[in-house]
This record gives sequence, C-alpha cells and structure tokens, in this order.
Amino acid sequence: MTGSDFATSAAEPLWLDWRLARNQAPGPLRSWLWDRGSLTARLKARCPGGFGVQVLTQAWERPVLDEVKALGMAFGERALVREVYLLCHDTPWVFARTLIPVRSLRGSARRLRFLGDRPLGALLFGRRGVRRDPIQATRLGPEHRLFHRLAVGLPDAPPAVWGRRTRFYIDHRPLLVNEFFLPWISEVAG
Repeated sequence: MTGSDFATSAAEPLWLDWRLARNQAPGPLRSWLWDRGSLTARLKARCPGGFGVQVLTQAWERPVLDEVKALGMAFGERALVREVYLLCHDTPWVFARTLIPVRSLRGSARRLRFLGDRPLGALLFGRRGVRRDPIQATRLGPEHRLFHRLAVGLPDAPPAVWGRRTRFYIDHRPLLVNEFFLPWISEVAG
C-alpha cells in the first residue's frame, strides 16, 4: 500500500488502524502518530515557554459521514466542532479538529464548550475516568476537504500531511480528536 492509497475520496480520508498504517508514515512522524500519551504535554516539552493554542473556529456543525460513524451519531445530528492550531512560538505545528456530539456535553463535560485558547489535551489527560480507543491514521492531500480546512491559515500549504484520530470517552460519552502534524514537526526531536 502506498501513501496515495489513503486518498480514496474527494471528501473524506481513509482512516486505518495503526497496525495497517504504522509503516506507511515517514519515519520521523511515526513516534508522533503512535504516541498514546498527551500530545499537549509532548509539545510543551519540545517548545519550552512557547506553546500556545490558536482557535480557528468553534461552532455547531453537522459532521461528515466518517465522523458521524466514528461517533455513533445519527446523520444530521450536530456536534460542537473546534479547530485549532497547536503552536510553538507562533508557528503552527499541529492542526487539531475535535468533534463533541451534543449528547456528550453533559455533566462535567459541559465545560468543554468553554475551552477558549486552553488545550483540550490538558483536560483529557488530567482527568480520571477518561477512556481512549485505539489510534487510527491517515494521509491528507489537496483532494480531501479536511486538508483545505487545515491549510487555510498557513502561508504555504504543504503537499500533504499525516494525521491521527482517537475517540475518547468522558463519562461513557464520546468525542473525536483529530490531530494533523504539519511537516516541519518532523524536524523537532522526537
């Protein structure tokens, strides 16, 4: 399987289980893609005093079909969609897209609506009772709709990016976190 095999739809990427995709990603990105720890903590360690979150958008949207399936939602159901850049000294290293179904914003998870420029990872990994499913990975190129959303704030769009997604559960309610690694992150020591 080659990287081009990931591009199966003009609209949606093909997400693969880590066991199928682990050798497809470029070597320097593999440790970022398969790390099950907190990406926020890892980025902060690689960018002392310079880590930040830039919120690009946060709105109620209807997720695309593969997101609906991943979250077990009904088609047409809305979710809170938050898109951010995770920055090192004002340079975007990661584009993150989080989807939280309305039904998941109950109880203590209600505060997820008010993250602002705080990282979601700090909340997910600093909380008891959060469960995480296995990681899936994909390669996005200009033929994917999501690629254009991540590239909109960049001065020069890369030819393609690798990313991962994970479904988390807070109090047994799902949310989906997508993280796409911008090419220059592979220059950072793993």
